[in-house]
Amino acid sequence: MFEDVKVILADDDPLNLDLLEKMLQQFECTLIRAGDGQQVLDAITAAPQVDLVVMDLKMPVLDGYEVLRRIKQDVHWHDIPVVVVTADGAEVATVLELGANDFIAKPFNLIELRHRVMNQIRNKRLADFAKDTNAVLEVEVAKRTAALQQALAKALQTEYEISLRLGRAAEFRDQETGSHLKCISQLSKRLGQLAGIPADQCDILYFASLLHDVGKIGIPDSILLKPGKLTPEEFAAMKEHTVIGGKIMSGARDYPVIEAGRIIALQHHEKWDGKGYPYGLKGEEIHIFARVVSIVDVFDALLTERVYKRAFSPEETAGIMMDESGSSFDPHLLELFFKHVEEFLDLQKNIHADAHPFASITEMIR
Repeated sequence: MFEDVKVILADDDPLNLDLLEKMLQQFECTLIRAGDGQQVLDAITAAPQVDLVVMDLKMPVLDGYEVLRRIKQDVHWHDIPVVVVTADGAEVATVLELGANDFIAKPFNLIELRHRVMNQIRNKRLADFAKDTNAVLEVEVAKRTAALQQALAKALQTEYEISLRLGRAAEFRDQETGSHLKCISQLSKRLGQLAGIPADQCDILYFASLLHDVGKIGIPDSILLKPGKLTPEEFAAMKEHTVIGGKIMSGARDYPVIEAGRIIALQHHEKWDGKGYPYGLKGEEIHIFARVVSIVDVFDALLTERVYKRAFSPEETAGIMMDESGSSFDPHLLELFFKHVEEFLDLQKNIHADAHPFASITEMIR
């Protein structure tokens, strides 16, 4: 009926043990005899699996109460069912309170004994099966969770790589150095960290900031590459790079980096006082990612020589930007930025000193 069933029979009276053994032989199980409480514990320790203990309460060395207490308090043994054999009905409540699974009254009733023993063995085997099944399921869930995490990591890495390539495409259009994008990326993440943006969102900002000027792909060369000052009409056309960038990355809400890049591309020229473009957003209507990028973008642009301007000194840059606090820039973020300006200057200087375009996601992660 069951394979490899092991039952411990415990009583200090050999005649009672003989009687129990004879009654249970029909189950074709391994019966282990114990004459005292310590022998019960020794038998449980020695056997690889015990399915049931049928035990008298009055035994030498350790009585049945103490054996029951130890079995039910042991983390490895507490699932072993214990059936107590007793001639005193007053003992039943006590042993059940201690954790006994069932009891058999003396003198034995053969049919009752068989049913009670069979029920306990069946329950034990079902519990073991459920435990084994749960263990297998936990292993499978762990495997599938690991596989899912790997797939998600791969998908996110792919998203990052796409962001990098799109950012470089815009960079090649307006002939800025690869270090400009790298500078925007690293400085944006650092300012985000200082501003208390959660770590996972700072990682998204790190890569999404690469996409701030991706819309320049759609600006004609005659305007994008013009060395002199733009006419009002040309400047109006140049401002369209924000909208173009937003359109390029629209419909990607399931991809956090691309969606964040869309927001940054659209909003990084908005101003705190509402006089920016393309929509005239004001204050905290502007996403914090865009507010961060606008600061580090202008900071790097002012410090860097371009075809249409000289490089400004750190002191000049600070003066120009602080004059725009509360108008162009979020005053809190700008104050935080210049509170740590030496760190940002060191980052900017080191990035431009190593001015070669990054080639892949792996180089950016270093």
